[in-house]
Amino acid sequence: MLNPVALSIIANTFTEPARRARAMGVWASVVGISFAVGPVLGGVLVGTVGWRAIFWVNVPVGLAAIWLTQRFVPESRAPRPRRLDPVAQILIVVLLAGVTAGTIEGPARGWTSPLIIACYAAAAVAAVGVALTESRRREPLIDPRFFASAPFSGAALTAFAAFAALAGFLFLNTIYLQSARGYSAITAGLLILPMAATNVVTARLSGRLVAAGRPRVALLIAGAAIAAGAGVLMTVSTATPIAELVAVYVVFGIGFGFVNPPISNTAVSGMPAAQSGVAASIASTCRQVGATLGVAVTGLLVAGHAGSGFTAASHGGWAVVCGCGLVVIGVGYASTSAWARRTAQRTHDLLIAEPEGGVTVHDRDPAAAS
Repeated sequence: MLNPVALSIIANTFTEPARRARAMGVWASVVGISFAVGPVLGGVLVGTVGWRAIFWVNVPVGLAAIWLTQRFVPESRAPRPRRLDPVAQILIVVLLAGVTAGTIEGPARGWTSPLIIACYAAAAVAAVGVALTESRRREPLIDPRFFASAPFSGAALTAFAAFAALAGFLFLNTIYLQSARGYSAITAGLLILPMAATNVVTARLSGRLVAAGRPRVALLIAGAAIAAGAGVLMTVSTATPIAELVAVYVVFGIGFGFVNPPISNTAVSGMPAAQSGVAASIASTCRQVGATLGVAVTGLLVAGHAGSGFTAASHGGWAVVCGCGLVVIGVGYASTSAWARRTAQRTHDLLIAEPEGGVTVHDRDPAAAS
């Protein structure tokens, strides 16, 4: 679902912006289909075979993906392989692990405990280390200049917020339906089918909006729907009618369906073709990080609650999801402005003018860079 390779294939296969945007919409629709099939199939497997089956089912899926890739995906490669950047890779792992571990373990161990302080301190040191090392490498793992493009930075932040909202939604809603409402895993999966079905349709519509040069409209619809759906769920109780829940799931599905194509298209459209794979990887990484922290933060707010007590405790988690929707609105508006487009053009011109292999920051003429 979040594979940066898939985005890179789309970016390199569909080089014309409008066709690429429509292809992103189709890809996002397929993501919606996976949402529809995944919870139901997972519920059936857990209810009949056992929870281990949800891991075994990935074996034939993986084998099928390998065969289909060999048969249908065209090969593409950079003119010259980039060198590995092990220092940045290690620092990024430390950064993400420190933040995630500190957030998850903070409530149980205490926010002032030495372990939690050490986790966040290690993450902070790693973040500074990444910024320093990547600004001096000829071939950085993450080129800091990418973030001078407001649309690219906006796409990364929107991806983080949107997938934090999705992960928080799935986490909170699954526990609510099964623990607070007492539904089986299969029934819980069936109840969120309307969300997934809506996502399939709206992702295609979003792709067409982006292809028509209206990504702001898609992002504003997405953020408003995510925020509205989560806002209603902030008042949920064990007596909330199922019809109301399904209606909220549909609204949330509209939001998530509209958000994916503009994220994916914006992340790669302002970059030179040689950089599109890296740009897509950064956007997908932001999705993954957002999903991880979305579960961690919402789980933090409901830790220790189950059954009917979970429902009241979940309201804080739904507030976080609602906030993520508001972030999508704000960032989506700012990153599609005329000023943002100018920053994207400047970044594109800087990257396209630089010879393959790059130069260090210290080698560039400051006057030319400005």
